[in-house]
Amino acid sequence: EGTGYMNSRYIGRYLIVGLAVIGGVALAGMTLGGCGLLVTALWTEGIEEKTILVIDFQKGLEEYVPGKALTKALHGKKPTVRSYIEGLIKARDDKRVVGVIARIGGGLRIARVQEIRDAIKAFRKKGKFAVAYAETFGEFAGGHSKYYLATAFDEIYLQPSGDIGFNGLMMATPFIKGTLDKLGVEAQMDHRKEYKNFKNFFTDTKFSKAHKEASLKIINSLFDQICQGIAQSRGLTVEKIKDVANNGPLLAQEALEAKFVDGLAYRDEIREKLKKRFGKECKFLKFKKYFKKAKSPFRSGKRIALIYGVGGVKRGKSGYDPMTEESMMGSDTVCKAFRQAIKDDDVKAILFRVDSPGGSYVASDTIWRETIRAKDKGKPVIVSMGSLAASGGYFVSMEAHKIVAQPGTLTGSIGVLAGKMYSKGLYDKLGISWDEVHTSRNAGLWQPFKRFSRSEWDRLQASLDRIYEDFTAKVAKGRKLPKETVLEIAKGRVWTGLDAKERGLVDELGGFERALELAKEASKIGKDEKIELKLYPKPDSAFAEMMQSMLDEATSAPMEDVYAQMRPLVKLARRMGLYRSKSDGVLRNPAVDNSF
Repeated sequence: EGTGYMNSRYIGRYLIVGLAVIGGVALAGMTLGGCGLLVTALWTEGIEEKTILVIDFQKGLEEYVPGKALTKALHGKKPTVRSYIEGLIKARDDKRVVGVIARIGGGLRIARVQEIRDAIKAFRKKGKFAVAYAETFGEFAGGHSKYYLATAFDEIYLQPSGDIGFNGLMMATPFIKGTLDKLGVEAQMDHRKEYKNFKNFFTDTKFSKAHKEASLKIINSLFDQICQGIAQSRGLTVEKIKDVANNGPLLAQEALEAKFVDGLAYRDEIREKLKKRFGKECKFLKFKKYFKKAKSPFRSGKRIALIYGVGGVKRGKSGYDPMTEESMMGSDTVCKAFRQAIKDDDVKAILFRVDSPGGSYVASDTIWRETIRAKDKGKPVIVSMGSLAASGGYFVSMEAHKIVAQPGTLTGSIGVLAGKMYSKGLYDKLGISWDEVHTSRNAGLWQPFKRFSRSEWDRLQASLDRIYEDFTAKVAKGRKLPKETVLEIAKGRVWTGLDAKERGLVDELGGFERALELAKEASKIGKDEKIELKLYPKPDSAFAEMMQSMLDEATSAPMEDVYAQMRPLVKLARRMGLYRSKSDGVLRNPAVDNSF
């Protein structure tokens, strides 16, 4: 009865949604021409003088969610990196906006923090004021990325009961060889080369020498970036910051005495301070509402195509896996976007935003080919890397005219991994026996109930050699580096953006806005000329977007609750190799959590 009630309830809601949409479309058809400018004007006029924008980072940030309206509705309503960047660009030149107040929280990866920090700093350079506050920067948990973000603001306030979880970074990796041994499963895998360490998760019980070296290099690079950024913003020395980490976490009063915060106050007290500073007539406006009213700053002018390559790389269409909260970069979708942008004579350059751990070699190569075609057709391609662009994510990027990454972007991982789980021991424990017939010597190559034969293992090695040779040769050509140099910095090793720039794997450090500047330069668009940033492949129609808005209300809550309950188990199964995502592949980077 409960299920029937829920079904009838949501069916009824869908019917209402459908009728509302039909009526809305009919009304829009009659009035669109006469009222469009009036509606725009009213929205714009809704922004008052002395407006203070209110940002809430509690929900975290998404790069981009591919897929249809229903997929996006089920995903939830997290803001995107692009909406914050474009909104802050718009606000810094908007005389009605005097400042920003931001509630800091949520798990943010270091590169995304750096992207927002850059935007806040540019906002402040225009004479605008920025205040950050938090109930706590990590309640019995790490708060490094949260506090790092807060230090881009003029002032930082902490609730008197809060702490700052600043006690140094740790990168801990589980190993499941012991578990597999108990289950009677053996990971038969190989890689190219020693730093392609995802194999170790299944085959080792602790860090190998190369695995430990690479992990320590990453974590030290990220920590140095955080400490230097904090020291510069707070007027402290790096040594002081690192000393605090050795003795952290900081209690509220200790944070105030160490000059990590400017005051201890509750939310209402901070708002009263701002009212005294800007006058009682100042108005607080949610950032999301402001962006809807003010619109993007890139709505007209010379056209630059924006193409997203987000999530694990796979063949087929882009999509979203609600079980793991992961987007998928489908080669069909991304290639379609490139073809549309190439065909559009108004497109002067292509901005390719990549945030991906990699995946399918074939799909990565398919997308790589489209970047070549775009360049051959005179369309400069600029890659802007998000928090992660490694393995297949680097493969799709390497032919760009310019690659831009944040210092904290994880990239590189030029290598390959393949193999299978030999599970006969597990089948024996379960009382399951196998028998088979075959036509050819290597017919059982990927079967889990039999070991690789010598012939099959040789074929696996040949595939790994071919892919690694192809990958490194294309890096050398695309990045204009000697092959010997590429072979030295490849080996499956992950680098931070800062270290990758030193080795020629990326061209510049920066984010979305810097990549846009380079796209203008490459296409000979004047520095001060306006641009239209157009998303490819072409998004859903206005009708579909309206339908999505309705679906947000009708579907996101019940299904998201179901997924939320199942997600931890699915993620654990994914890590153990018991759940396979469509985007898993031989150019997949191991999971590295740099949200700290």
